[in-house]
Amino acid sequence: MNKLTERLYNGLIKENPTFVLMLGMCPTLAVTTSAVNGLGMGLTTMVILALSNLMISALRKVIPNGVRVPAFIVIVASFVTIVQFLLQAYIPTLYDSLGIYIPLIVVNCIILGRAEAYASKNPVLPSLFDGIGMGLGFTLGLTCIGAVRELIGAGQLFGQQIMPSSYEPVTIFILAPGAFLVLAVLTAVMNKVKMNAEKKGRETKINTDICSGSCAACDNNCKGGRE
Repeated sequence: MNKLTERLYNGLIKENPTFVLMLGMCPTLAVTTSAVNGLGMGLTTMVILALSNLMISALRKVIPNGVRVPAFIVIVASFVTIVQFLLQAYIPTLYDSLGIYIPLIVVNCIILGRAEAYASKNPVLPSLFDGIGMGLGFTLGLTCIGAVRELIGAGQLFGQQIMPSSYEPVTIFILAPGAFLVLAVLTAVMNKVKMNAEKKGRETKINTDICSGSCAACDNNCKGGRE
């Protein structure tokens, strides 16, 4: 697998920010009351993550090391503002549903973590694909959680009635405790899939010899510590 494809695969599977790295838990638990909200939040974050990685990588030799984090925040905040205005103008229903969690993307640990760990140390194209891969992984996680919560908690999927009229919705799944329950179950499923992959000879674990698992604070440039 070439380097660009590897960045997409890592973001979706090996370094999935929701089910593996457990990053961005605030929007993950708060906005996933429906599949549409999860998909919208995930795609919004993906666009900002990809553009931020692209810009930070392009400016990595210009930004002084001592002010790199404030510079990253300014770049991310600029893209968040642009995307926020576009959502408010063209998709107002999604904008109203996501609310305060759109501007909070500025301090999302996924975005700042990838900027510090990857984009600031690698060329433009791999950084772009890294942002797309991590964004797709985040979108996948939020959409799956939102779909399960909406289906069990409201009998619907993407706003369409799926369950028969006799179905009694389990309303706890569209409340805060339901988010934790669904996240735990889906994380367990992801771990099971990884364990089965390892049994078939595909390594998906963190290489603890060179990586502590804290990618945002890592200077090894080791592709996320996974081989």
